[in-house]
Amino acid sequence: MPALMLQGTGSDVGKSVLVAGLCRAFTNRGLTVRPFKPQNMSNNAAVTIDGGEIGRAQALQAIACRTPPHSDMNPVLLKPQADRTSQLIVHGRVRGTLGSGNFREARGALLTEVMQSYHRLSAQCDIVMVEGAGSPAEINLRAGDIANMGFARPANVPVILVGDIDRGGVIAAIVGTRAVIDPEDAAMIRGFLINKFRGDPALFDDGYREIEERSGWPGFGVIPWLHAAARLPSEDAVILERPADPREGRRMIACPILPRISNFDDLDPFKLEPGVELVMVPPGQPIPAEAAIIVLPGSKATIADLGALRAQGWDIDILAHHRRGGMIVGLCGGYQMLGRRVADPLGIEGVADDVEGLGLLNVETTLSLVKTLRPVSGSALGAALAGYEMHMGETRGPGTARPFATLTDGASDGAISGDGRVIGSYLHGLFASAELRRAVLARLGVAGSGRDYVADIDAALDAIAAELEVHVDLDALLAIAGVG
Repeated sequence: MPALMLQGTGSDVGKSVLVAGLCRAFTNRGLTVRPFKPQNMSNNAAVTIDGGEIGRAQALQAIACRTPPHSDMNPVLLKPQADRTSQLIVHGRVRGTLGSGNFREARGALLTEVMQSYHRLSAQCDIVMVEGAGSPAEINLRAGDIANMGFARPANVPVILVGDIDRGGVIAAIVGTRAVIDPEDAAMIRGFLINKFRGDPALFDDGYREIEERSGWPGFGVIPWLHAAARLPSEDAVILERPADPREGRRMIACPILPRISNFDDLDPFKLEPGVELVMVPPGQPIPAEAAIIVLPGSKATIADLGALRAQGWDIDILAHHRRGGMIVGLCGGYQMLGRRVADPLGIEGVADDVEGLGLLNVETTLSLVKTLRPVSGSALGAALAGYEMHMGETRGPGTARPFATLTDGASDGAISGDGRVIGSYLHGLFASAELRRAVLARLGVAGSGRDYVADIDAALDAIAAELEVHVDLDALLAIAGVG
């Protein structure tokens, strides 16, 4: 079964982007490629063609392969909903909740189902590109592991180790990985890649040779800083910790970073618009008074995040913004927060509770065990849209008599306040529509660019693939994978 797995010396070393780039590079060479991640942990997810959900990174990698995302591409997805609990998704469907006490044991028991998905994908393609999680050097997590060597060894998939030179210490990171992991695990690693290099790569020649000599692994390339990666949707909330470059003279769209924020890439399409500045507001800072729109994002734990929002004083900022005539948009969990109440009688998010919402929409939400997962299309604000639903709960009330969107199946979505300045919607991905972005921005007196977000992502993937063709020995990687 031709396959290749990228593992990293740590989290956020660029594995997801490199797998996506390699998927596109090999696809552009005429190969049929499929992405795979045995286990993922993320609250950023996408709906699949078979009606399930997978991590956002694997959905992007499917786009790179020019194939629809499928639940087999990420058979185990953990969605954190509290500090010590995560919702467990297996083959795209909710299977329950894992706590810190049973996490490792339950995860290890899932290997059979992981292998089933892997074998189904392998039968469809010329090569499977596999992404690890975290690092194999986290040897305290090795027992019960299915994300890194706990998958690679039973599946007999060769591994390439990725080091991030931008964060420093890449020599120690790669050589140190070799030193701490089990010899049988180390035998699965066939070489390494250096990622995120800035400047003249010749300056790292000596370091490159030191890594080869000290680790015994060959290097397959030094990859420069991939500027096109900034145009791709990010799965990792680490990206939210990095402040965006300020852009003067634009209308501001502000989004508070909630502790359990999910699907924050819903707002990425606004980065294409030269007339606006997207500001992600971290805890400890007020929502800027000059914001033209405040967006309340999706949440994996609506009631907990509503409490966090109040603890930050952001509810005061939001209500003051509304009194000043500002526009507010709530997406999924954010929509639920805008209503009068959010009830969780079954304790789905932890403990049974019933809390007061922000009261800006005349609706109430009751959380339930039924999870809605489906792609949708329709129209809103006089513009066409396409997106997907991914939520647990039902929102009802007089406010829904003024829906935000009308869907092609005849259903309606969301609510708009009587003054038209507060919008709530369960739809994710709706701002990818240039037409809808233009309609929203028109309310701010800003002309939309009309840029195609989907086409922009596709062009970014091609640009990354082109860089990898230059800086990585792709022929050697294919040979290691068993292609050809």
